[in-house]
Amino acid sequence: MLQYLKTKPFACAAGVAVTLAAVAMFIVSGAQAQNKEPIKIGFGMSLTGPLAANGKQALLGMKIWEEETNAKGGLLGRPVKIIYYDDQSNPSTVPGIYTKLLDVDKVDLVLGGYATNMNAPALPVVMQKGKTYISLFALDVNHEFKYPKYFSVLPTGPQTKPSFTEGVFQIAQQQNPKPQTLGLVVEDAEFSNNACEGARENAKKFNMKIVYDRKYPPATTDYTPVVRAVQAANPDIVIVCSYPLGSVGIVQAVRELNYKPKIIGGAMVGLQATVFKSKLGPKLNGIINYETWVPSEKMMKPAEEFFKKYQAKAGAEGVDPLGYYLGGWGYAYISLLGDAIAGSKSIDDNKIADYLRKNTHKTIMGDWAYGPGGEWTKSGMMQVQYHNIKDGAGLETWKGMDYQTVLTPADLKTGNVIYPYEKAAQ
Repeated sequence: MLQYLKTKPFACAAGVAVTLAAVAMFIVSGAQAQNKEPIKIGFGMSLTGPLAANGKQALLGMKIWEEETNAKGGLLGRPVKIIYYDDQSNPSTVPGIYTKLLDVDKVDLVLGGYATNMNAPALPVVMQKGKTYISLFALDVNHEFKYPKYFSVLPTGPQTKPSFTEGVFQIAQQQNPKPQTLGLVVEDAEFSNNACEGARENAKKFNMKIVYDRKYPPATTDYTPVVRAVQAANPDIVIVCSYPLGSVGIVQAVRELNYKPKIIGGAMVGLQATVFKSKLGPKLNGIINYETWVPSEKMMKPAEEFFKKYQAKAGAEGVDPLGYYLGGWGYAYISLLGDAIAGSKSIDDNKIADYLRKNTHKTIMGDWAYGPGGEWTKSGMMQVQYHNIKDGAGLETWKGMDYQTVLTPADLKTGNVIYPYEKAAQ
């Protein structure tokens, strides 16, 4: 005991000295990193226009990554700096943005913006410069280019186009009697055309007869004629492939016209965002639609700390208060690039692409690896059904899982379908 009493003060002092030294080294190394030229990462993002509700989520997720990374001393001993411009949800602005980033801002690396329509026009510019390109929620934009340094962050898997709607067909096959006929309502834009091309492939695979297949222009403001037309064809199932304003307009028109197909939904972008859920409320009941992530206990576990940070910042940033659709994915896709920089020990595009191609990547939104064409080797797409949403539903409703059920895939399923649609659309 005497020996212990004599040595304890010395041990404590030594421990404090070691701790202080470690803190000092961290502060010095962090300061040294901040004094070096930053690694500049450039991209366009939809911060105004119809896609802004989602684009702003992604940007906040990316800002959180930037803040965390610099707090840890940056990458390769250098701070990181994101440089971005508003693409206004307008594809025509995109080539100019990426030309400016590469030729004027001289960014070291680029990322894609949000959505298929914004990534498709960026890729040719990036290819000319030989840059590695990671896209965010872009559906099959590398199909024609086959650019070897392209990598998608979208859980479609190798069957990109069919993956958005395959779950709907799987659900239909489980019903007795099975639905036989299909209607396709398609916004005439890059994403929705791709998604509905996949739905046609699924119709063939699952032996369903297409009785309606028409496009509507993106500038549409009155969706009543669009819904009346498919209603007149009377298909059992209606798959809608749309962007946010179309998604909202069609859901509203379906309820106003009291239209009740057996299943409706599929590939409607926008319904995942809190602002649109709040706008539609009970009108969502019965809709079956794709999802890429939900706050189930299983999926929330690796992402919980991020969403605490995001939600604490969301009010001041004026963005979606939950961030479930794009906030986490915005963080994940820039952290993917950060991990590749650290793993390859380089900002050389070829070395980064090689690292991305050869490794499995662990993120807060799940783990994935890349196959040919820069798509995931395995699909993680879900179909969920909305139900029991009441008038005045607010943030506490959208924060949980009580109002939505994951129907597919089997390993993420949280419950069974309410079929037909009208049973849930109360």
